[in-house]
Amino acid sequence: MPKLKKILRFIVFGTFFYTIILLILYFFQESILFQPEELPEEYTFQFEQTFEEFFLETNEGVCLNAIHFINKNPKGLILYFHGNRGSLRRWGEIASFFAIKEYDVIVMDYRSYGKSSGKITEKNLYSDAQLFYNYALNYYSEDQITIYGRSIGTGIAVALASKNHPCNLILETPYYDIKDVVESWLPHLPTNALLRFKIPSGKFIQNVTCDITIYHGTSDGVVPYKTGKRLFNSIPNVNKELITIQEGSHNDLIEFDSYLDTIDKVLDNSF
Repeated sequence: MPKLKKILRFIVFGTFFYTIILLILYFFQESILFQPEELPEEYTFQFEQTFEEFFLETNEGVCLNAIHFINKNPKGLILYFHGNRGSLRRWGEIASFFAIKEYDVIVMDYRSYGKSSGKITEKNLYSDAQLFYNYALNYYSEDQITIYGRSIGTGIAVALASKNHPCNLILETPYYDIKDVVESWLPHLPTNALLRFKIPSGKFIQNVTCDITIYHGTSDGVVPYKTGKRLFNSIPNVNKELITIQEGSHNDLIEFDSYLDTIDKVLDNSF
């Protein structure tokens, strides 16, 4: 009997903790996936490269904040979709790497990030990205536009590229879908029933017609290399390249020669 009581106690506690994990994942998944930094309206951005700050307004009246890095004779435009943490205060600095390379860059803050208002939904992520693509078309032709996605932003980038015709799509640490990522963190959970955010990059990428390049590190503990490779293997008949960065993790690929030695050719569509 004592042994039976221990087994029953173990089952009860195990069920309790399993249920807690399910509830946390269901009710707090937005705050797990998206970790915005809010900025006051009066915050002043400071970057070394020439830039303009601007806002676009959605049909519902939501204001979205963005930075536009500008060069005198740009090689093209990079429409950059950033990762899940921070704001333009951080991501503007990261995206300025491409401005130094003489590309104009537009990087937006998602809803609730930085000075952007509104609430994130999967539908809004896609429609807001299209809003900025349409804005870019006022100044650049599609054959000048490269869509660049990083981490959570790769799914938005793929969705946008699937509905338009940019000259290039570059994905840094991408995923096949959110389910693939969550299952790598928490296996054996009913993720299909729990996840409200799907972001099915593997589905969207079937309709992308431009060149596609993926950068992924083998030691990525946030978005595992295997899910990026799965996405790459699902790409249909377009020019594609998977640049594997040995021992690269989630936020340090720019420090590796295999990134630095290839990114110029990738941007120039000559890799």
